[in-house]
Amino acid sequence: MKGELTMIKKILVLLALVSTFIISSLTSSYACSFKNDVPVTSLSAGFDAWKVVTSAAEKCGNFTPTLDQEFKDKQVAAMTSNPSQFTIGGVSNSTNNAIMNAGATRALDDLVAKHGSSLQENQKITFDGKIMAIAMMVNAQHLFYREDILNDLGIDVPTTYDEVIKAAKHIQNAGSVDYALGGTYKSGWNLGEEFLNLYLGMGASFFDGNNATVNNNDGYETLKLMKKLTGYMDPEYLTSDSTYVQKQFQQGKIAMANLWASRAGAMDNAEESKVVGLVKFAAAPIAKTGQAPATTLWWDGFTIAKNVSDEEAEAGFKVMMAGIDPANLEANKDAAIWLSTAFEPSAIAVGAVASASGGAPGYPASSKMGIMHTVLGNVLSDYLTGAATAKATLEKIEADYTTSAKEKGLL
Repeated sequence: MKGELTMIKKILVLLALVSTFIISSLTSSYACSFKNDVPVTSLSAGFDAWKVVTSAAEKCGNFTPTLDQEFKDKQVAAMTSNPSQFTIGGVSNSTNNAIMNAGATRALDDLVAKHGSSLQENQKITFDGKIMAIAMMVNAQHLFYREDILNDLGIDVPTTYDEVIKAAKHIQNAGSVDYALGGTYKSGWNLGEEFLNLYLGMGASFFDGNNATVNNNDGYETLKLMKKLTGYMDPEYLTSDSTYVQKQFQQGKIAMANLWASRAGAMDNAEESKVVGLVKFAAAPIAKTGQAPATTLWWDGFTIAKNVSDEEAEAGFKVMMAGIDPANLEANKDAAIWLSTAFEPSAIAVGAVASASGGAPGYPASSKMGIMHTVLGNVLSDYLTGAATAKATLEKIEADYTTSAKEKGLL
């Protein structure tokens, strides 16, 4: 984990130094510098950054990407098969742990030495001294807001969740949009991430050693805040993931949401957005006075399957290096906050920069957090729908975590 912590520190430095914001359009003008003759495949998320990278990689030939927002639920099983169903796995802080701990991926040191001359040190994700993944971008959830609506109603950009709720009430009363807020509250991983952001934003700790510690006042305040926020959302919020919220913004149905920076570029996509130029970005709101913005910083990147031939692994690494070639990323500034020697970030970086500058932590990826995140996603919906009390919910989170942690040998 030491290598990952070092990488997160470097990301914070990178984000804090961002001051130039240039907006451009997604482009497909990149040309691959070699012809790939070995069939390779990938499984990753499907947001704009992955579309940019995989589209460029496809130009090398014999590359078939699968872009799937449910990739994290399929990747371990697909890549632990022998042979692996995919050559390349798109990963992040948390999903890389799961796939690596399953023994599905290989060390990349030899491939980096041979084909990774354009990589920066903060892109090399190391565990136990070995490079196990390559980071291509950083990401965070931060506040998206309709600048025109806030201006029309005389509302300042919220900096705390108390202010978010006050603004949401004003917007709802004015009838400016269908719903004042959007939220990635889909049962499962998304819902767990929302609790995690707010709970850490309370300045709270999930663990004492390997034991869960969420049944406390901060846990209660987190649940209460989540439920209060849902009162201003689409009633179908438990099916609402990042794509759902993105489309709500694009269709002019919501005014504010804590959404991923990787979705910001889509707001100004004239082919699908009715709110071009109207959505702006700010730091994630603060959940508790004196604490950091309630979000976590992530990296996204790729790894290579262990259960493929060395020839296929090398071909997969090469096409991904083509996908993240600095020239391609420079031509697509608005798709992500890229980690690249040639990249000057665009306006979508504003919220992530402000959150990082405010002290937002890196996502605390670990085996125990993987268990906790899963438990949160499975348990929280009953509280939000009124099927369980806050007390029962917090007790069940700790009990389910303990059971799973014992099964995995952590307790």
